[in-house]
Amino acid sequence: MYFFLCQLAFMDICQILIIVPKMLADFLIPGNPISPAGCGTQIFLMLTMGVSECLLLAVMSYDRYIAICNPLQYPILMNRNLCFVLSAGVWMGALVNALFHTVFTLDLPYCGSKEIDHFFCEVPALLKLSCSDTSQYETLVFVSSIVLLPIPSSIILASYACILSRVLRMKSTKGQQKALATCSSHLTVVGMFYGAAIFMYMRPGSYHSPEQDKIVSLFYTIVPPVLNPLIYSLRNRDVLRALRKLIGIFRVFLQN
Repeated sequence: MYFFLCQLAFMDICQILIIVPKMLADFLIPGNPISPAGCGTQIFLMLTMGVSECLLLAVMSYDRYIAICNPLQYPILMNRNLCFVLSAGVWMGALVNALFHTVFTLDLPYCGSKEIDHFFCEVPALLKLSCSDTSQYETLVFVSSIVLLPIPSSIILASYACILSRVLRMKSTKGQQKALATCSSHLTVVGMFYGAAIFMYMRPGSYHSPEQDKIVSLFYTIVPPVLNPLIYSLRNRDVLRALRKLIGIFRVFLQN
């Protein structure tokens, strides 16, 4: 569990660092430019972290399903080698997808206004500035979105359905309430993340509006990284114990 949680935390931190500093600078200095290389880097890193989180959340739901529904077989079914293989698959899939979309998007011809009406460089926002026919590329985006969004989200829903089925058969009412509260909070963030991403990347380009895209993009770039630590980490007793210990050491350090 902690092996995957560490990676989720790393993805969330990177997602914030990729988007928020430049976004704040643009708010403070209107018209602040970004170079093509900087825009391409932002697209590549944002897609890498976003896609890897899509896949990792599905892996984590499967891990949780095995831990709750098959606890005695967990060390065998989720051994260290399988965890490394799943992790490598997540990162490789995200990197290949991000590289393809970044190269294709930057290779498009842009004419007229080059002002990006968005908080950051994102593929749908850049497609609107292109003076070429992007319908075929939008079809590729739609197909890749099917692989990266509905399929992982279906795995998550199936895993949690099995978990809830097992939880509802518990004899302890307190245990049921605790498990249901945890599952519901997880599914809320997952639904927000996947729902916003599907709404953004699986709609035809003609249905996109700048104001709507700006708001929707916040729900899969900024909000989940803020909520994930509260749900996946700070509700865990081991993590809270380690955090209190760290705060205690920090206080002693300040007093000395």
